[in-house]
Amino acid sequence: MLRNWRYLTVGAVLLLGANAAPAQADSSDPLTGAPGAGDPYYPLDGNGGYDVGHYDVTIAYDPPTHQLTGDTRVDAVATQALRVFNLDYSGPAVSKVTVNNLPAWFDRNGEHELSVTPLLPLLPGLPFTVRVEYAGEVTGTEGEGWVFSPSGGAFVAGEPHSASSWYPLNDTPLDKATFTLHATVPQEWEVMSIGDKVSDTVQGANRTVSWEMRQPVIGYLTTVAVDRFEFLEQRRANGTPLLSAFAPSAGQGRDLEARLPEILDFQEELYGPYPFDTAGGLYVDTGLQFSLETQSRPIYAPWTDLSTVVHEIAHQWWGDSMSVKQWSDVCLNECFASYTADYLWPERKDGKDVDAEYRDTVAKYHDNPKFWEIALQNPGKDNEFTAVYYRGPLFLHALRRTMGDAAFFGAVRDFVMAHRYGNASMPEFRTFLGSRSPVDLTGFLAAWLDRTDRPADEFLYPGPLRA
Repeated sequence: MLRNWRYLTVGAVLLLGANAAPAQADSSDPLTGAPGAGDPYYPLDGNGGYDVGHYDVTIAYDPPTHQLTGDTRVDAVATQALRVFNLDYSGPAVSKVTVNNLPAWFDRNGEHELSVTPLLPLLPGLPFTVRVEYAGEVTGTEGEGWVFSPSGGAFVAGEPHSASSWYPLNDTPLDKATFTLHATVPQEWEVMSIGDKVSDTVQGANRTVSWEMRQPVIGYLTTVAVDRFEFLEQRRANGTPLLSAFAPSAGQGRDLEARLPEILDFQEELYGPYPFDTAGGLYVDTGLQFSLETQSRPIYAPWTDLSTVVHEIAHQWWGDSMSVKQWSDVCLNECFASYTADYLWPERKDGKDVDAEYRDTVAKYHDNPKFWEIALQNPGKDNEFTAVYYRGPLFLHALRRTMGDAAFFGAVRDFVMAHRYGNASMPEFRTFLGSRSPVDLTGFLAAWLDRTDRPADEFLYPGPLRA
């Protein structure tokens, strides 16, 4: 994610249904899956007791009325005996739930809990299938689910939450799964999502479009967008197909997307082969204050510039292919995306003196304690999308100058590739750096990542930055 710092500047940062269950799930019951995955910031996100392998989401959406009809199939494996388990879901009313094609009781509770009681308990190690049917009017948000467009269209965006507004899932970074979408809309509208478009058919008054993401994905990195899009199709030299879409008033993004092959080539040199089958961009014309790294096809707000595109494409490695284990690890996402866009691209493409830029930025905030008061590792709930943007690039540049280019770039490439399609944490990253650095990083990493004051000069101005 990249927030629109024109609005949120560094300065601003500083200052029951038809099948209702007889009772809600009892978390003390050993046969009940936990209602959350235990993230310290969002403890009720995700669920325990099972591992999802695939989501098959079938929806119909009517733009004039905002009516959504859905039928989602979740293919999973039980990791414990389950009498009751939860899904995360905050969308329209649920009408029916089945487990292994048998009717199941269900109950909705809390902000996004859908508790399901199968007719027969689930056994550990065995696969099972859940189907949830639902329908109703969706509600627009400012970026935590459905967002309505000026044209009358709509799309879904938000981090860390958005997916539960349109399909039930295990909404935690720790449970990645492949994803298929079948979306039906009135035939004059278009549908965009992530991955490959595998079919687009018009029958009578309706259009049905299917999308497939073959690599595992987590909830907030999925999306559906309905609008009167125009398209740009490209192909990389290696054959990777690129498909980008532009909402009616977002055509200015075409020049940016024309550079997507160049941007992908640049980042492959840094971080290894592009991790997905396809790429592109989704340019909306709604006043979002962020752009978002939806997997393979980021969502771009109207204020998007080249730096934003470079930032969101960097996330395809840092955040999408390799995802955080907990939201306290968010520096792995945002520090790297920001450093790639703010330092590496200007340095290598435009010849910019990034050492000078680093010194100028440090000088500007050297004596401002608020600039340093949020830790980069474990910044705290509600602070996770703050310092990682403005101090994260400084940390990585100082780390690079401490380790030297060969060790730094080799280490970060190997780390992100080693966790391809998986998860990683900041503690793991620190340990890995220590194993690859020619110098001891213990003091440096503690000063930059753990402390909430300005690093000592030996860590603030390492190597050539001393000048």
